[in-house]
Amino acid sequence: MPAYLDSILASHRAAAAVDGRDLGAVREAAVELDRREGGAGRRDFVGALVTGRAARGMAVISEIKRRSPSKGDLDPSLDPVTVAADYEAGGASCLSVLTDEVFFGGSRDDLVAARAACSLPVLRKDFSVSPLDICDARIMGADAVLLIVAALGDAELVELSTLARDLGLVPLVEVHDDAELDRALAAGADLVGVNQRDLRTFEVDRDRALRMGEQMPAGVVAVAESGIRDAADVARLAAAGYTAVLVGETLVRSADRSSAVDGLLGARA
Repeated sequence: MPAYLDSILASHRAAAAVDGRDLGAVREAAVELDRREGGAGRRDFVGALVTGRAARGMAVISEIKRRSPSKGDLDPSLDPVTVAADYEAGGASCLSVLTDEVFFGGSRDDLVAARAACSLPVLRKDFSVSPLDICDARIMGADAVLLIVAALGDAELVELSTLARDLGLVPLVEVHDDAELDRALAAGADLVGVNQRDLRTFEVDRDRALRMGEQMPAGVVAVAESGIRDAADVARLAAAGYTAVLVGETLVRSADRSSAVDGLLGARA
């Protein structure tokens, strides 16, 4: 069985090891950007999720990605501008944009273009392993950044979470089991994603989020990720206490992405 996570992390850590940029200078550029904008450039990622949940019974984080290591090409010619606008028209609360180029066919330009094409808060979805990754997310305009517990040690998780918050980013901390949830909470996570896809095999367990929803403490905004196909799946996760779902493949493959987002939310309130 392919060990996808191990290969992806090895690639990202190798790239980080040869990144010769000065962290202090890059961080200062990110801080200066936030200072210059005075917070005006930020979009409230968590607030959008909570509002979407209240309005439609669930918030949808719609994902922009061209390919997957396990599924191959999804839409290699995808236009992030068009897709972002379609997602917003369909009722998405936030965007998730893959910026990994080697394994997912994404880029930082995708995030910049998608964010400019809509008013939605944007998550930089990538395999962040260094402080430079977090600074880059802020510089490219992200409102939130993904931190994968399985990819990070405890000290790294705290360091990157703290840096993200210092730069005005919201860390979405992703877990796969109870032990990882404990680690996320110990690091201060209050926005937690439960990925139903095993990142080592890429197999999906569609009951994982339901089981883990019972372990989620009050005050944590919970997001279910991967393997979400239709309104019935969304309804089950809403009943389990999730605020949002993050959906990629189902939407990217749809011929009418706006209607596909709307369809996930079922009948309008």
